[in-house]
Amino acid sequence: MKFWNKKSQEEIKEVVFSALAQNVNYTSQTVLGIPASNLDDKVFNQDASFVKDAPFMSTLIQNPNHIGCHTLGRSESFFAGTQNIERHLIDICAVDILKGNIGEQDGYVASGGTEANIQALWIYRNYFMAKQAAQRTDICIMCSTDSHYSMDKGANLLALDIYKIPVEKDSRALSAQGIADTIRKAKADGKKHFIVVCNMMTTMFGSVDDVDLLVAGLQGEACSFRLHVDGAYGGFYYPFTDENSKLTFANEHICSFTLDAHKMAQAPYGTGIFLIRKGNIQYVNTQEASYVEGEDYTLIGSRSGANAVAAWMILVKNGPFGWYEKIFVLQKRTEWMCKQLSHLGIEYYRHPMANIITIKSNFVTAEVVSKFGLVPDNHGAAQWYKIVIMDHVNIEKLALLVADIKNAL
Repeated sequence: MKFWNKKSQEEIKEVVFSALAQNVNYTSQTVLGIPASNLDDKVFNQDASFVKDAPFMSTLIQNPNHIGCHTLGRSESFFAGTQNIERHLIDICAVDILKGNIGEQDGYVASGGTEANIQALWIYRNYFMAKQAAQRTDICIMCSTDSHYSMDKGANLLALDIYKIPVEKDSRALSAQGIADTIRKAKADGKKHFIVVCNMMTTMFGSVDDVDLLVAGLQGEACSFRLHVDGAYGGFYYPFTDENSKLTFANEHICSFTLDAHKMAQAPYGTGIFLIRKGNIQYVNTQEASYVEGEDYTLIGSRSGANAVAAWMILVKNGPFGWYEKIFVLQKRTEWMCKQLSHLGIEYYRHPMANIITIKSNFVTAEVVSKFGLVPDNHGAAQWYKIVIMDHVNIEKLALLVADIKNAL
């Protein structure tokens, strides 16, 4: 590991409080031009003794604004301290988790996976228009039918057509024929440039797209394309279960990634992470943000520095070996649950490297769904219900579900 080292609680406190000391201090400094301040001290007591010993809460109260993209050079100097922590977080994710080369990726902490996915779509639309002289109508989005709804939202916002590759019902796998047919349909509609999204564990099934199959299909049809990986769910899980994963920056065909620290990393909601190879994020530079030092290359603009600090704290407190151990335990719990379902003759889908189990709807009753909070693929007409094995989902809780399913059967 080049950037990811385990730290003690005291070391974490030292780093965060030192960073906060480098940020603007609204109380002691005469800084008058920023439309911001600490959180309202009539509501959020800044003098409480526990705050002085709590790095995340202190950061939250001091309220740093991480507007812009800090991997590019100049950024708002008022928040330089905590920006350094965000840069370290980006390096951990891009280099140590996703095998990128040092200094070859840009990125920032987004509001979530939806924003990070739309950021990628936005960049590549502008790239094709700027570098390939494409018209908007020449460009399309291509992803699987299991992809997250943020692709449809992005298509709507960016006025791009979207094409969905079918998946096999029980294996959730793409096929070479399905990819080829989808590409040909798009080309028949006049599409020349493809923004392609590859899934690293889908939200509903935990399924992983075969990136080699996608690239072979695109190259076989002589497509102009940019490839983004949606690892909003799997980014902090799949790289630790599949050591031979091709969904990394070591794969020359992949240009960007979405990760969500507020899923498997258990950070506060609003902690998505966007990563992209250098030389690409410039296509969405908003030069009109001239009052922002370093300008703005992000979709969201102003964003919480506290969320970046929280994600960094979680990763360095666990360290890489602690993280592998965490994922190992979740894998074992998932395998245990699969054995119980198989023993009962329950039909389900589970990617062997994932911690999501999706059960066919005819094997669970409405009472079981309600009691255990199982989530359907479609609230109107459910065909599947999923179980997500998170830290709090221990075998004791899973055993209760198994017993109820068995009794219902």
